[in-house]
Formats: sequence, C-alpha cells, structure tokens
Amino acid sequence: MKKHIAHSILELAIVSEGSTFRQTLHHSLELAKVAEASNYKRYWFAEHHNSVAVGSSATSLLIGYVAENTSKIRVGSGGIMLPNHAPIIIAEQFGTLAQLYPDRIDLGLGRAPGTDRLTAQEIRSDFMQAAQSFPAEIEKIENYFSKSNSTGKVRAPIAEDAQVSHLHLGVKSR
Repeated sequence: MKKHIAHSILELAIVSEGSTFRQTLHHSLELAKVAEASNYKRYWFAEHHNSVAVGSSATSLLIGYVAENTSKIRVGSGGIMLPNHAPIIIAEQFGTLAQLYPDRIDLGLGRAPGTDRLTAQEIRSDFMQAAQSFPAEIEKIENYFSKSNSTGKVRAPIAEDAQVSHLHLGVKSR
C-alpha cells in the first residue's frame, strides 16, 4: 500500500531580477493555484522585511489574496514573527481570515525578527522584550482565539472560537 504524503509550499515571494513586486505577487497566486490543482495541502507565506528581493512582508494580506482566489488549499503563515506584532492584532487578522475562509487558515508563529536589527527596532521598539516574552505572547493569542474569552476585559471577538490551525512550537495545536 502506497502512503500518501501531504505536500506544502513555503513561499517568500522572491522578486526575480527584472520583475516587479506586483508581478511577483501575481506569480505567487499562480503558484498557489497550481499547488491547489496538484492537491498540495498548504500554501504558506514567510514574513520578511527590508528586502528588495522578498515580497512577503505583509503576510496576512497575501494569505487573504491567495485564499480569495483559491477554493480548497489551506493558506497560512510559516510564520508570523510574533515579536513584530501585538498578539491581539494577529488574533484579529487571522480571526477575520478564518471567518472569510473557514477551515482553510493556518497560523504559524516564530520569534525571529525576519529582518535586520535596525529594521526590527523600527517595526517594534521593544522587539527584544517581546522576543523574550514569546511564550506569554502565544498564550495571549490562544486566549483571544478561545471561546471562553467572551467574558474577558480585552477581546478579539472575531477570533473567538474561529477555526484557525495554530502551528507553533511549544504549544499544543488545535
């Protein structure tokens, strides 16, 4: 009996010499369509900043773009660099994506800056503190996605009980 292996693509949206960001983003969508037609399981974008050769800096926007123009492949992040973002914002963004594209959104998280030190400081001035708080920041995201947070003082209602696959180290996946 032949074992089925689930294939996925991790996309950086590399800008080829002579290409524009617009062309690159359209090529990423075309690749996602080919992956879907070939029964790939997932299509993920990696967050990177301050590079003339990488177009995947606005990860959640690209996830929405691909999810809107495909129908069954799971789309997500591999990963969102959590120290660059407030957990509530990520919960709201991915909760919104999950509402629009049910059972197709994945949230992978990382703690690296996805850029150089100077750019990391521009993105979030307390980056080093946020990187050290990574486990606590994951717990905050988990809480925002929890149905039980509906009575919390700080909420991301669009994320509560949203069907997002959480794929990150050190925390049990849903």
